[in-house]
Amino acid sequence: MKKIILLIGLLLPSLGVAQSYSVDWFTIDGGGGLSTGGVYTVSGTIGQPDAGLMSGGNFTLQGGFWGVVSLIQTPGAPLLSITLTNRIVTISWPTPADGFLLEQTNRLTGLPGLWPGVSSGYATNSTKISVTLPASPGNQYFRLRKP
Repeated sequence: MKKIILLIGLLLPSLGVAQSYSVDWFTIDGGGGLSTGGVYTVSGTIGQPDAGLMSGGNFTLQGGFWGVVSLIQTPGAPLLSITLTNRIVTISWPTPADGFLLEQTNRLTGLPGLWPGVSSGYATNSTKISVTLPASPGNQYFRLRKP
């Protein structure tokens, strides 16, 4: 009997500190992303493309599929650099780079010639050339080529 009372005495305080969390609805498809709130960061591969933004309290979760933003270094071309900040992609390379054209595609396999030129405005200063674009859903690959 003393053991039962002791067990109840030990378990009872733990019930008082429990917090209530709930997920009102969910689906499990493919995808994922990064979510940060306060001191917590969640990175996962779960979500759905139409889930959009879900938030509550200090937490926010962006649903959707992960994409790749990557550079393909062409032999003989200037070295490319990439920065991805707040869904904005900046591709840059050192000057001089006379005659080189920045090209972009969303897939690396398939028909040749799937690398159209990037028509967005190029910014140039004394040390580098850069192009700033919105990060689009899915994969984005960039390369420099001399036509």
